[in-house]
Amino acid sequence: MQPGGMPTDPTDALLAAQYEAFPYPARDPRDEAKRLVVGSPSHLREIDHWVFAARRPASRPLRALFAGGGTGDGAIMLAQQMAWAGRPGEVVWLDRSAAARRIAEARAAARGLSNLRFVEGSLLDLPALGLGAFDYIDCCGVLHHLPDPEAGLAALAAALAPGGGIGLMVYAPHGRTGVYMLQDALRLLAPPEQPPAQRIETARRLWRHLPETAWLRKNPWLTDHLSGGDAGLYDLLLNPRDRAFTVPALHALIGRAGLRLVTLVEPLRYDPEAYLPDPRLRARIASLSPVERAALAEAITGNMGIHVAYCARAADPPAAPDWEDPEAVPVLRELDGAALARGLPADDALPVVWDGLRVTVPLPRLARAILARVDGRQSIGAIGDALAANGVAREAFARDFAALARQMERMNRMLLAAPAAA
Repeated sequence: MQPGGMPTDPTDALLAAQYEAFPYPARDPRDEAKRLVVGSPSHLREIDHWVFAARRPASRPLRALFAGGGTGDGAIMLAQQMAWAGRPGEVVWLDRSAAARRIAEARAAARGLSNLRFVEGSLLDLPALGLGAFDYIDCCGVLHHLPDPEAGLAALAAALAPGGGIGLMVYAPHGRTGVYMLQDALRLLAPPEQPPAQRIETARRLWRHLPETAWLRKNPWLTDHLSGGDAGLYDLLLNPRDRAFTVPALHALIGRAGLRLVTLVEPLRYDPEAYLPDPRLRARIASLSPVERAALAEAITGNMGIHVAYCARAADPPAAPDWEDPEAVPVLRELDGAALARGLPADDALPVVWDGLRVTVPLPRLARAILARVDGRQSIGAIGDALAANGVAREAFARDFAALARQMERMNRMLLAAPAAA
């Protein structure tokens, strides 16, 4: 994934050379026949819900930019989801790596995608590229490699259309414990001026003989150096510029770019009350701001290696998805409602694991009956009508649906679909 354009300093020149030698992430276009790589940000259902508050009609064309598109994971995901859903619009892949472009184009060709366009260039040069304004911009794994992340995010914010939003992913420090120590070591053993192949060999030798006391050996949440091939190892341990952002630092960066933080993904993971039951601690937590609460969660869990955030233009009026709208259609992200309902524990407490962090999420009494009917087609009102026909009181449905929606939304698993038309 590339910051873009002509190198702006010697370190940036090394970074550009890295991604030509080792396009990231390592992908084989032949694998497109087997699976679609799905994640956050930039899942179509997340964009509809978090960026557009489930108010932007699905019939309205969507222009999306992937700034630093790398080998294409995010751009391919969104373009394919739009194609499957029959959604009009265009996805623009932008990156300065010709090697990454070849891989991304081959992946798109393997899928027969016609709504994906490829442009080589820099996100810093967006005005000169004449690409116009975008309703949605993805910048995943890019800002933390830029010489000036603030300038990069400001350039993206300037390319947003009114009402548009941005999906970000940046590195987070605590979950990357051990990475920066080994980066320091490898700058001594494999200086950046050496050929990439020589640096890779040195890094692999070091890993084979690394003492058991090394923190990265104790960090199970990072695997790029183990399973990501040469590209993964180089990006993790030999990258010439790599900075991490705490929640407060990311929040400040977003604000300075004229943007507003909409949510961190998944929201529940950033709520320390989810795993701190002590009443005295909770009393103190209640006095903290939302950013302070998220910072506390980041500090005490220790396993967040990235932050995923959705942002909107600060100048646009805030809008939230309307879970009380009977015409709204709830959808599940990569879950089958009926199967989920059948598999719920008897105590209606849903166990969730995030990188080893175990959380039990209590669900309301009617959770099974409601989830069994969440199929992406039935509206909230229709689900309520079906339960009323089975003898469920309207008040009980309204109460339990609100409780279920809050919990499932905070897990980023139940969202609201875009309306079909205005």
